Amino acid sequence: MEIMQVVGRMVCTQRVDGLNHMDLRILRNNNGKQLVAVDPVGAREGNWVFTATGTAARFACPNPSTQTDLTIEGIIDFWAPDG
Repeated sequence: MEIMQVVGRMVCTQRVDGLNHMDLRILRNNNGKQLVAVDPVGAREGNWVFTATGTAARFACPNPSTQTDLTIEGIIDFWAPDG
């Protein structure tokens, strides 16, 4: 798992069947790299979230056959990043 921040949303009208109608979010990791994640929990821009990657990312979705390698697993309500 990794903690990332939601920096935007992505709208794609043409997708492979394996993505169905899942919401997509743009995340920024601690190195500043932007990544696209499937969002089954309804995160909003500015939220801090924790994510799953690889096979675990598929199982974090309502349908484990979703084609993803990065999924938001939860929205962080409180976190003190500086300790």
